[in-house]
Amino acid sequence: MLCCPVAPHKLSPVQWAFTKGGKYQNKLQSRSVKCAGLADFIGGDLIKPDLGRWLEDVEKYKALAVYSPHEGGYEGRYLTRLRYQGYVFLDLSARGLGDPETTLTKIHPVCPPHLGRQPIARWYFPPEVDYRLNLLPPEAKGLVVWIIEAKVLSKAELQFLALLPSLRPKVRVIAECGNWRKFIWKPLNEIAGLSLAEELQGSTQQA
Repeated sequence: MLCCPVAPHKLSPVQWAFTKGGKYQNKLQSRSVKCAGLADFIGGDLIKPDLGRWLEDVEKYKALAVYSPHEGGYEGRYLTRLRYQGYVFLDLSARGLGDPETTLTKIHPVCPPHLGRQPIARWYFPPEVDYRLNLLPPEAKGLVVWIIEAKVLSKAELQFLALLPSLRPKVRVIAECGNWRKFIWKPLNEIAGLSLAEELQGSTQQA
């Protein structure tokens, strides 16, 4: 028989869960929250000592695979820094992109959805990358192709994205290939399994 100050039938489900042996045991008091570091005090988006290395790696590798936290928001700090450098952005989603080589560098057909009895039409669009390069202002440093949800792309498609800066020298590629506890990045050719020798050979063949 329970000996509690309130009748059991008058307790709420939450109160009944914390009742044992006629005494309330507040389990929330036994839980403690520990601070992981200085970022928890002043905001993790304000402490970014790796922004300089980020700009160096973008110019060095020209194509990067990035991994951002699930809650999002951190990648905007790195995107803004590239914008300060004079880059113009082309934001694309890997879902529905189709063949990256055809969509980005060639004239490609697009079939809009038809409604019932309407004929299936086919419209042709210019290459996305070449079209944006022609529209760059004279003071722009280059074009950054930022692709979200790139984890759905195949290995061959990632290899083409890694080779794209060698085909278009003013283009930089940033592909969001997954998530991690913090914002990290790696060269896209390593993620795609493309060695440096294969990358140079592919660029010379395309030339």
